[in-house]
Amino acid sequence: MSYTEVPGVRVPIRMWADPATVESQAMQQLRNISSLPWITGLAVMPDVHLGKGATVGSVIAMRGAVCPAAVGVDIGCGMSAVRTSLTARDLPDNLSRLRSKIEQAIPVGRGAHAEAVDPHKLHGYPTAGWDDFWARFDGVADAVRWRRERAMSQMGSLGSGNHFIEVCVDTSGSVWLMLHSGSRNIGKELAEHHMGVARSLPHNQGLVDRDLAVFIADTPQMAAYRQDLFWAQEYAKHNRAVMMALFQDVLRKEFARAKVGFDQVISCHHNYVSEERYDGQDLLVTRKGAIRAGSGDFGIVPGSMGTGSYIVKGLGNAAAFNSASHGAGRKMSRTAAKKTFGVRDLEEQTRGVECRKDSGVVDEIPGAYKSIEKVMSQQSDLVEVVAQLKQVVCVKG
Repeated sequence: MSYTEVPGVRVPIRMWADPATVESQAMQQLRNISSLPWITGLAVMPDVHLGKGATVGSVIAMRGAVCPAAVGVDIGCGMSAVRTSLTARDLPDNLSRLRSKIEQAIPVGRGAHAEAVDPHKLHGYPTAGWDDFWARFDGVADAVRWRRERAMSQMGSLGSGNHFIEVCVDTSGSVWLMLHSGSRNIGKELAEHHMGVARSLPHNQGLVDRDLAVFIADTPQMAAYRQDLFWAQEYAKHNRAVMMALFQDVLRKEFARAKVGFDQVISCHHNYVSEERYDGQDLLVTRKGAIRAGSGDFGIVPGSMGTGSYIVKGLGNAAAFNSASHGAGRKMSRTAAKKTFGVRDLEEQTRGVECRKDSGVVDEIPGAYKSIEKVMSQQSDLVEVVAQLKQVVCVKG
């Protein structure tokens, strides 16, 4: 599918989704984004839906400015996946023990490790830069600096909401490990602090939506945000890497006889800012619910907890600022999902998956999400499919 161009205020809105199927509030959010004085381009992914601050599934390119609410509160949220040497035949019929072992190794929900994880004790963890990373915590915003101990204990933990840990099987029978998480509470608090600062700045007072308040280049506020933003993005990357190392250790112990091997881990952010160059201009590209899909870039596009996911390779479509969707995308809010579905619906829609099947995760039911197959068909000019996965174990917070 090539994109549909919808008129915006300052720039056209390039949509890899049918505009007629996008809720009116999300379309208004997109028009508001297109009105920002600093914007140079706006691309919309097929999983687009209403978001807090800015539209989920939007790729916002600006010159000399960045909008912290467009990045969102889960700075650096993203995915990691790795193919193992195991096959479906190696898995036991009853996967409840495996799920339990994963939950014991990796704190979920608001949980944290009793003691901060030492990456030097993790099998094969790349510790280069670890000490420097934590040393730079001393430079984050004063309002958040006292959270150091909590940030350290939450490193290598999942969180809640749509975050998950999965064991999957691809169409050839290979077993994959996959997880989805971000910068935990420290990213949230940094984001909220800077969003508050941005809303107070004089140049943002006339915006159509104060949630779209920006920092502009060559100001102390922008410098402070960039420092904290990039640190939080790095935290999210480390968080997923620590979890993946713990996840792999679970598999090594549970399948000791098989001597499990692992390919190179694929990892990608989908809530973040990147400095990129398009049409001779240096731009700040914010992907809110979108992955980078430059030519040859590997990425992960998950569905819901009862459907499946895709490993993809980017095609480098500059019209989309080298981007693609970050998942299936919600088609109804969490509140609407809870009103529409019950536990029996969840049990039916997650049949064959070892996972929670209780009222606490009904808002994550597959029926609350768009069709991942349709989303993939709408971005065939953005990515090519490398592998198609179906989960057999799904851990939720």
